[in-house]
Amino acid sequence: MSEAAKPTIVCLGAGAVGGYFGGRLVEHNAADVTFLVRERRQAELDRDGLRIESPCGNAVLRVEARTKSELAGAAPDYLLLTAKAYHLEGAIADIAPVVGPHTTIVPLLNGLAHMLRLNAAFGAQRVIGGIVSLQLRQRADGVIEHLNDWQFITIGEQQGGLSPRVERLQKALAKSGVAAVASPEIMQKMWEKLVMLATLAGMTTLMRANLGEIASAPGGAELSVRMLETNAAAAAHAGYPVALSQLDDWRRLFTDRTSRFTASMLADMNRNSPVEADHILGYMLERVRAAGLDATLLAAAYANAKVYEARQPQP
Repeated sequence: MSEAAKPTIVCLGAGAVGGYFGGRLVEHNAADVTFLVRERRQAELDRDGLRIESPCGNAVLRVEARTKSELAGAAPDYLLLTAKAYHLEGAIADIAPVVGPHTTIVPLLNGLAHMLRLNAAFGAQRVIGGIVSLQLRQRADGVIEHLNDWQFITIGEQQGGLSPRVERLQKALAKSGVAAVASPEIMQKMWEKLVMLATLAGMTTLMRANLGEIASAPGGAELSVRMLETNAAAAAHAGYPVALSQLDDWRRLFTDRTSRFTASMLADMNRNSPVEADHILGYMLERVRAAGLDATLLAAAYANAKVYEARQPQP
């Protein structure tokens, strides 16, 4: 395929993240996009279209939506994997018949544990790293709501540097109107996000409170900073030290008594929804222990999340 041709992209699912980024690609004619969905979502999209409500522009889009059997052998240029971590094994089974020998898999999940699993399933050479930063939710009526005014996505090769396939996808995403970056150090960026996210999720779920409320409680700010610095030390032990300027910014955030910031994991708990306890808190806990650091606080946060999971109705 020539470099000038639009890339072919399959988005696994048309939920919040996949629906938003895939929808923007369709809206701006930046790629040939197909959504890999279940029959119920396919019928909904065929009837109502893909609906986005956003400060960056509302949209109602006619999109191609197909089931796994209908997309078997499709072999797109890129496959955007946007499932929740607790659905990863099912997602791998769903995309396996669709992925071709030259398909690049682009996971947009939180954390890092999924990279190891995808590398094992498909080969590391077929998987690149990705990070998104925006607030999204999918309503019960199928509408995707964009809840803030930023829309960032960063992609890059696991081994570092830039490549034609990363730059090609970045150009398509940028054409779709989102802030898209091709990073030569995506694993560093993913580690930095994990440090921040594990601290934010760990503290806000453990305390059932936002950052300002935690910082205002006796000893609360100190606990948040302790978890942050421990997680950063674990990242440094793994070979991905966080810049001091970035750590200073995060310290200010976690000690800001006026902040109303919370993790999406807390919102999930408040809705009695599944959470990514193992993928975020459990993985970071393993890395903290591997670094020989005091894991007491993070272990408490992880245990709290696992107790919450144990109380959820079993499917």
